[in-house]
Amino acid sequence: MNNNHTFSQKILSWYSKHGRHNLPWQQNRCCYRVWVSEIMLQQTQVVTVIPYFERFIKRFPDIRTLADANQDEVLHLWTGLGYYARARNLHKAAQLIRDEYQNNFPEDYASVLALPGIGPSTAGAILAQALGQRHVILDGNVKRVLTRLYAIEGWPGKKAIENQLWEHATSLTPDQQLTDYTQAIMDLGATVCARKPDCTSCPVTTFCLAYQQGTPTAFPTPRPRKTLPIKQTNMLVLQNEGGEILLEQRPPSGIWGGLWSLPECTAEQAKDIERWCQQHLGLAICETQAQAVLRHTFSHFHLDITPILSQVKSPANHVMEASNRVWYNTQQPESLGLPTAVLKILNQ
Repeated sequence: MNNNHTFSQKILSWYSKHGRHNLPWQQNRCCYRVWVSEIMLQQTQVVTVIPYFERFIKRFPDIRTLADANQDEVLHLWTGLGYYARARNLHKAAQLIRDEYQNNFPEDYASVLALPGIGPSTAGAILAQALGQRHVILDGNVKRVLTRLYAIEGWPGKKAIENQLWEHATSLTPDQQLTDYTQAIMDLGATVCARKPDCTSCPVTTFCLAYQQGTPTAFPTPRPRKTLPIKQTNMLVLQNEGGEILLEQRPPSGIWGGLWSLPECTAEQAKDIERWCQQHLGLAICETQAQAVLRHTFSHFHLDITPILSQVKSPANHVMEASNRVWYNTQQPESLGLPTAVLKILNQ
């Protein structure tokens, strides 16, 4: 691109008139608020994030409050947002900042990059957005803008393509107005250079090779399609006399790590579900009833869940000896993090 300065000026001029200036994390701007928003915005749209961000900040207004919180409550406020490793890493990083930085978010790139859950683009976005430091960002929106701008063929997830995009992003990033520029190029990708581009509203079509070729929708090259494998499980919806449902806390890492879910068993174990519940949960059950299969899709596989409803014969309290189990009152729910699939089953 011949004139990178002109490019950034056009982007900034467009942003001043058409960009987003009233997002909640742009108010009382600081590293903490920008950090929380950037983590929430990973693979999630702004419109979805806003109510989550506002609830989260109301409950955890600063790093110390978040660090001192119970992980269950952090995950509870994340319920429905997905990609729960983000919440676990956010909580871990807050504790690290409390213990090693006296509750002050670090202000140098290497220290920020070293925090759990923060990659190069997120680290750059936090420091540019909150402190105006010159750092380069390359989120999904920016990748889309750059692949069209330079007509770059190849899936942006490939390392060679990503390296190309970093080089272009670095050369285009100006030395001043970094807070506005980083927001401007993200906004351009989110609102104008979106999946269905609105080229008539774009301030930089004179620079855009894809536009000049008449092929903007050909970029970015989509990810190579692959068929997702299908896994099956049975989830037991075990209800006691008081109408409470038995939940188990999942292991701290892996799928739904740290969240509270329904007890699971295989198809083979479900053939004698009464015996399985007696052996594994210490519960006597009756009146089992399988429900319609619910499909939940992760990034790498489909999970087909068969909910099995059953009543627990009283008394059922001795199951509580296990610290990773609770009886959950759906009418007065506790502050526990639940996977979206489990919430759907309970709501049904």
